[in-house]
Amino acid sequence: MPTLRQLFLANNAQTTNFPLLLEFERAEGIYMYNAEGKPYIDLISGIGVSSLGHSNPYVIDAIKQQVDKYMHLMVYGEYVQTPQVRFAEKLVSVLPDNLQSVYFTNSGAEAVEGALKLAKRFTGRQQVVACHNSYHGSTHGALSVMGNEEFKQAYRPLLPGVNFIRFNNPKDLEFITEETACVIIETIQGEAGIRVPDIAYMQALRARCTATGTLLILDEIQAAFGRTGKLFAFEHFDIVPDILLLAKALGGGMPIGAFISSTQIMDALKENPILGHITTFGGHPVCCAAGLAALEFLLNTDLVSGVAEKEALFRTLLVHPAIHEVRGKGLMMAIELENFDLNKKIIDRCIENGVITDWFLHCSNSMRLAPPLIITHDEIRKACQIIIEAIGYFCVS
Repeated sequence: MPTLRQLFLANNAQTTNFPLLLEFERAEGIYMYNAEGKPYIDLISGIGVSSLGHSNPYVIDAIKQQVDKYMHLMVYGEYVQTPQVRFAEKLVSVLPDNLQSVYFTNSGAEAVEGALKLAKRFTGRQQVVACHNSYHGSTHGALSVMGNEEFKQAYRPLLPGVNFIRFNNPKDLEFITEETACVIIETIQGEAGIRVPDIAYMQALRARCTATGTLLILDEIQAAFGRTGKLFAFEHFDIVPDILLLAKALGGGMPIGAFISSTQIMDALKENPILGHITTFGGHPVCCAAGLAALEFLLNTDLVSGVAEKEALFRTLLVHPAIHEVRGKGLMMAIELENFDLNKKIIDRCIENGVITDWFLHCSNSMRLAPPLIITHDEIRKACQIIIEAIGYFCVS
């Protein structure tokens, strides 16, 4: 009888030749448990998804209640479905006035695809500006605006008319012109190793887009919902996007994404042609019910206000001569080490000792820290102790 691991390798499509092959039986809070009951601290929240921890009872209850009523009824946009309506209403209530129209998708990459189409359709322009070392997903459109040739060169030709600028470099803003449909940029770059831009840069970017009639698309697929210490990361910079991209933590553990804009802009998808963007499962009622519950839970607790203090504790504890830098904002952080080989050894030892972390696609010498927002101070101390021990195992102080 083949083991579950053997079946996984035989029948499930693989993304690398070296998957982690960890097996988990259940997950609760910040912990995941294997078949023997060994706990692992999930210090990356399933890459930013489980920001409220695993098996949040408020979210689980909302899912169960919705499953008992109905699941899929119709392709997105035709029926008035309570979970979609209530979730969109709640999202709009916590966003700036111009972000009033929510289009639900299945994922972040699909939100990117919809936003790029929307920007071209609304402006009538074809050129797109993105950033070097950006990551927006793996579908063809999203890949086209990824700023790393290593990950995209095998899939060319991609979308034409995409130009790249340097992130946080004001000089490059001159490449945004009256021929530019949109600038798509991560409010805080994720896979580049958590790069936080200057306030002056973000405000200059907003001003340049406004002056040229270019739509500003902010990708907060990783950064939103309290991870940076604000409900949305753009609040740190006193700017507002024309289109906002959300996913990951949006669903409280369920798969859902969204692109959000003004009614005026979003209406461009309604005609010439009609059905300008279509999705069968986008805004699935169970996912919307989960997302609404997650957002209500977040708003009804002090998790967001406690993020800065938890960030400070991480920074106090993560001190070692081998650590070149700790970057980030809130609980979206990176530990920079000498090189990938050292980073991978440290990550593997952390996993052996019960802490799950990983590296970044465009910054492989840095370790990712993105724990659930519910992590306690004692749990931070425990996780950091394991990380420092792992660093010390390979690096003499």
